[in-house]
Amino acid sequence: MTLLEICIDDAAGLAAAIAGGADRVEVCAALELGGLTPAPGLMALAAGAGIPARAMIRPRPGDFVFDAGDIDAMLGDIAAARAAGLEGVVLGASHADGRLDLETLGVLCAAATGLKRTLHRAIDLVPDMAAAVDAAIALGFDTILSSGQARTAPEGMAQLALAHRRARGRLTVMAGAGITERTAPALLAQLPLGAVHGSCSEPASPSGPAARHLGFASPARRTTSAAKVAALKAAIRQLV
Repeated sequence: MTLLEICIDDAAGLAAAIAGGADRVEVCAALELGGLTPAPGLMALAAGAGIPARAMIRPRPGDFVFDAGDIDAMLGDIAAARAAGLEGVVLGASHADGRLDLETLGVLCAAATGLKRTLHRAIDLVPDMAAAVDAAIALGFDTILSSGQARTAPEGMAQLALAHRRARGRLTVMAGAGITERTAPALLAQLPLGAVHGSCSEPASPSGPAARHLGFASPARRTTSAAKVAALKAAIRQLV
């Protein structure tokens, strides 16, 4: 069966993902920014939750072009994920032209030796998907998360198919972006990927007026829905 990974960014989201039947979680902070490195406390909570968990290693929002300070922070975050007992980490680094930054990725992967590794959607910026898949395999990644270089994975079917063919079973191509119980069946019927990734989220309840007034709350904040996770899981099961 296709593995279902749910990205979460707080304890409630972790509980909802598990209740809905997620096979694995990607542990993040600030999902409204595409996911940043989570706090060590959330990493530890996820490590003890009873399902596999991988931590996003991304020190700031924006692009994936990292300087020396960013890399030092990422190395510390990888160490924190290891100390927490997580299964693995989610990594990515790019040059300004979108090519994978193989030197930086080599440093990060060496620090993550012994941990499982996902190459995140930095791969959706590359000029040559086939070459990027080969590079990911050479670096020791076991999973690539991609939307097929499109706004959503269903729109990126052609590039996802290319990545899947190029991988030839050497790693898992995991579709992410726009994956719901409505879109997953058609995508997986055409392209039998080993994993899909979603947030299964809904708008979070508004924070109190004082928190909003003082800038403590994000208007884009969303929260994981156990019901949406369960619906996506059911849709995947129906394909077996």
